[in-house]
Amino acid sequence: MARGTAWEAQEDEGSFQEEISMMMRVQNVTQVTEFQLLGFQTLGEWQALLFAVFLLVYLLTLTGNVLVVAVVSQDPRLRSPMYGFLQQLSFLELWYTSTVVPLLLASLASWGRSISFSACMVQLYFFVFFGATECFLLAVMAYDRFLAICSPLRYPLLMSPDACRQLVALCWLTGVGTGLLPSLMISQLDFCGPNQINHFFCDLPPLMQLSCSSAHITEVAIFVLSVAVLCVCFLLTLVSYVFIMSAILRIPSTAGRRKTFSTCGSHLAVVTIYYGTMISMYVRPSAHLSPDINKIISVFYTVVTPLLNPVIYSLRNKDFEEALRKLMRRQGLRCGVGAGGQVCRR
Repeated sequence: MARGTAWEAQEDEGSFQEEISMMMRVQNVTQVTEFQLLGFQTLGEWQALLFAVFLLVYLLTLTGNVLVVAVVSQDPRLRSPMYGFLQQLSFLELWYTSTVVPLLLASLASWGRSISFSACMVQLYFFVFFGATECFLLAVMAYDRFLAICSPLRYPLLMSPDACRQLVALCWLTGVGTGLLPSLMISQLDFCGPNQINHFFCDLPPLMQLSCSSAHITEVAIFVLSVAVLCVCFLLTLVSYVFIMSAILRIPSTAGRRKTFSTCGSHLAVVTIYYGTMISMYVRPSAHLSPDINKIISVFYTVVTPLLNPVIYSLRNKDFEEALRKLMRRQGLRCGVGAGGQVCRR
């Protein structure tokens, strides 16, 4: 009887120690409270130049997109659906690029490369949210141009002010929902260390690589979501431009065809850069490019396209240029060409 009691006591002590060990292992998981963004540290002496370039591009991006939002708001002649969508795109780009670039500039200036876990998840959410919303908005803009060129008689009915507001609201609301799934799934992963993200912002692939728990389900879910958003929106945009190009070919005037081809070609080039780089980053569940290649690709859709969009879609448009000059005259600005280039003064 005593032997049985001693044996039971040993078993109880063994199970107790096992529970204590298990609790300690659980406590040792998810000890990472902040991440270190490595950014472009490997470039060393080039960081000062990169800071100057990215700062200039960021300021030009803010200026160009603010101009589009302001001019479309002030000029009643730019009340068509096309300019309404362009205004929404520029407003979106202001937030989209500001989600990533300021942290990149701080990293290059050595003001701080660390980011807390919660701030990293917030940045990830807004990056996916704004990126997905831009995909939906670009698809809607392509559909708008398709209706305007291929179905001009039905265009006023199909793109009424109410329909445009509903499409814009749908883009934003769908973007809000799209950003939730990846950020929630990433936040549920375990991060035991190391805490160094070999990127210049909290992006999906490097975060999944840092996780010490199995990220297979998360990777598959994000892959499916990326295909649904990126590939579907890109195909819809591409199909719209195919119909637009076929309609342009029926224009009898050679000059008219050349002008329209130039405009649509530049639009399609920017769209292809954006979608192409995004698809190469996120629609590849098992393949992993080198971190340096990932950073270069990311620069295109976080820094380059937010600058190109207002230039290609708006600032090269004659109606917009005229509206911009009218707004500047209204503000009492006179512009002329001087020794240092274009100079504007009151």
